[in-house]
Formats: sequence, C-alpha cells, structure tokens
Amino acid sequence: MTTHAGENSDALRPEDPRELGPYRLLSRLGRGGMGTVFLGQDPGGRRVAVKVINRELAGETAFRDRFRREVNAARQVRRFCTAPVIDAELDADPLYVVTEYIEGPSLERAVAERGPLPGSDLEGLAVGVATALAAIHGAGIVHRDLKPANVLLSATGPRVIDFGIARALDAADGPTRTGQLVGTPNYLPPELLRGEPVTPASDVFSWGCVVAYAGTARAPFAGNTVPEIFYKVAHEPPKLDGLDPSLSELVGAALDKDPRKRPSVQELLARLVGHTDPNPALIAETVQASWHVPGAPPVPPPPPAAPAPPVATGPARTPAGEP
Repeated sequence: MTTHAGENSDALRPEDPRELGPYRLLSRLGRGGMGTVFLGQDPGGRRVAVKVINRELAGETAFRDRFRREVNAARQVRRFCTAPVIDAELDADPLYVVTEYIEGPSLERAVAERGPLPGSDLEGLAVGVATALAAIHGAGIVHRDLKPANVLLSATGPRVIDFGIARALDAADGPTRTGQLVGTPNYLPPELLRGEPVTPASDVFSWGCVVAYAGTARAPFAGNTVPEIFYKVAHEPPKLDGLDPSLSELVGAALDKDPRKRPSVQELLARLVGHTDPNPALIAETVQASWHVPGAPPVPPPPPAAPAPPVATGPARTPAGEP
C-alpha cells in the first residue's frame, strides 16, 4: 500500500470515514492491495497520512497478529530519510496506521514526467535511500517492497515509506497470498521467487533496481508479462545501459543473484560517501542540507548586502566640557 503524498488526491467518497480516532480525514491519496490511504489532520493541525486496512484482511486473526508485530517494529525506525510511523490502531476496527505526511512526488512519477535524474540528484537519491534502509534495518525489519512508488522526493531529500508493512501480507507458501503478489515484480529479489528467506540483502537488491530506474527511466528487469519479468529477475543480467558510470558498478553488485555476494547497506554507504565507517544520521543531515528537488527551479542566490554607510574621516571632535 503506497502513500502518494504530494500527488493528486481525490475527494472522500460517501462510504469513507470522516474521522478516525483523533484524526480528521480530508481526502483520498491512494489505494492498494492492503487498503486505502487518506490525507488526515491531527488535532494540532498537522497533516498526516492515514492508512486504513481493508476489512477482509483485518478480519483475519493471523493477519492482525502480523500487522501488529510489523507496525510495532516500524515505530522503532529512526526518522532520517523515512516517513516515520506516528500512531496506529491495532485492536479496534478499522485497523489503521498513521505516518508523517510527505509533501512531494514519488520517484516513479517524477521520472515518468521529467526523465532520469541527473548526476548530483541521482547520487543524492542513491545515498538517501541507502540511508533510509540503514535506519529500517537498524530497527530489525526489512522493507520488502522498496520501489520507485515508495520513494517520495520531498524538499528535504528522498524519503522511503511503507517499510516493513508488506510482511503482514505474507503467507507461508511464498511471495503470493490468496493469488495476490506481495511486492512489485520488477523490484522483487530473486530469492523471494525461489521461496528463500527475505533478508536485508533483499532490500539491497531492490535498492539497485530503484537507483537503476532513477538513472535510466526504466527498470533493469523489464518485460511485458509477470512471468517474463520473473524469468529475467531470476536468470538474466540487469540492463544498466545509460546509468551513470560512477554508480553502475555498485548497482551491478547490488543486483547479484546471490544475496550473499551483495554489499551490505553499510558497504553501500561507505562506497557512496567515501568513508569507511559511515554514520547514517550524519549522512541524512548532509543529504537534507544539499538536496535539490529534481525538476524544481534553482534557488536564487541571496541579494547582495547593502553597502555600509561611509565613515567620517575628519579630525576627532572633543566632547563638550572636556579639555
């Protein structure tokens, strides 16, 4: 389920709730396999994204248990380069989770409308998403559904959303649940297709796919049908033609079919920023300070300071009453 924050929203429908807990709902932001995302407002006037779970899912005890575990884990994720979880209803109906509202287009939309990200923007995107993964993995969870639609380009840098929640849809028989694919075919790691455990290395693979898309405007494993895409993910090398040479080798390493051969997120950051022991919190601050929203007009330089008034240079005057 993706939050399309900053993109076109739709008016509430007659069947939609107007309030959930302390949150007033303002409009619809999107809908996915897990539920509907609304733009909401808290009592203090802050805007939030409220993700309401479909009732047919919420009625399943196993799903509710998984959802509770995943949301509680997601609440431990540090805030840098992510859309943090603010609140959640995990017991009463309807189930929902509240996250920070991120103003800005998704990477998917930005690239579709404006084409590949240029050099420094692409590097900032690669660093920002890797930093978000460091925060997510630091909380002991795996994103599992990292894709361009789940990366929002905010004024303070790329922000990753919906981390960990896809796990609640998992079934014991692999990457589908009641016939529904859990994840997006072009960005799924091959080990998931093989029925192997999903680990942080799986997110590294998806990171490589996202950066390749951002830099070329196409997925590295593209096809006309889901079986064709799956075959390419599992057996063929990625198509990275046109990707910035400074990133091509690292992205290729992240897309290794064997998760044991992929770099870790810390290794991604070390190679991206040129530091052997990168600090994700400090990197997040640097990304925020240097980020320029792709496609936005450059910030004009400040106007020159007014010249200082001239300083009198005549002979010093003696105050009255003094010799």
